[in-house]
Amino acid sequence: MTRSLHAVLALLLVAAVAIPAAAQPPADPAPAAATPPQDDDPDRDPNNAQPDFYVATMPTNLRLPKGKMAFRLTHRFLRTLGDGDFGDLVKRAFGFDSGAQIGLELKYGLFRGGQVGVYRTSDRTIQFSGQYDAVSQKNAPVGLGIVVNVDGTDNFSDEFSPGAMLVLSREISDKGALYLEPSVVSNSNITGVDGDDYTVMAGVGARIRARRNTFLFVEASPRIAGFKPGVTLVSFGIEQRAGGHLFQINFSNGFGTTLAQAARGGTGKSDWYVGFNLSRKFF
Repeated sequence: MTRSLHAVLALLLVAAVAIPAAAQPPADPAPAAATPPQDDDPDRDPNNAQPDFYVATMPTNLRLPKGKMAFRLTHRFLRTLGDGDFGDLVKRAFGFDSGAQIGLELKYGLFRGGQVGVYRTSDRTIQFSGQYDAVSQKNAPVGLGIVVNVDGTDNFSDEFSPGAMLVLSREISDKGALYLEPSVVSNSNITGVDGDDYTVMAGVGARIRARRNTFLFVEASPRIAGFKPGVTLVSFGIEQRAGGHLFQINFSNGFGTTLAQAARGGTGKSDWYVGFNLSRKFF
């Protein structure tokens, strides 16, 4: 009887030790090595100094990621702000009551650093364009983009005007960016008047950050050779970014928005038109 009691007590003692040990949760596995976060958009401007693909009319070196799209709406009212006195200007809602030349553009990132686009204005001009950002400012003092395009009037059935441009950009930290954009346009003279049928331009522009998501900008496209009617097309204004959207109010001495239209110049030194751009990035 005593032996049986001793055996039972021994079994109970073993169980008392084994059960709590078995009930303990397994030790946590060794932590894995930390994985560095991946950049969700390797083409995104790290300084956000170039918030859009254009200044007003001139292109920038902002990259469109491969497989992504961007949309742009341009609007240029056709009545000058100086037409009439201030009372007339107020009655016309500062030009917003007049007719307008409207443009719609869709861009697509064909490959990294390369994008294509199609743009149509309400005067039935269609422009096809391609841009390749050959040099990033990450690796050089300036960024370098190469733009080629062609526009055609009457829904791309008449008066074709091919052009090419270099886009040199210099970002100033996160404060803004400066641009120099030499270009040449063929068949810029579609008026039928005698003279050169090409235009060489030396576009210049600047965009300066006023607040975190607010920018001021100015651009000009002086013609230095060839067909040079009217005056140099100049635009300036203010813009506000909100997420993937950018809304811009601009003032220009003309209403051209394609490269060939810029080559044909503005309408006059005292002719100023109000307009706006609205862009949306789909990434």
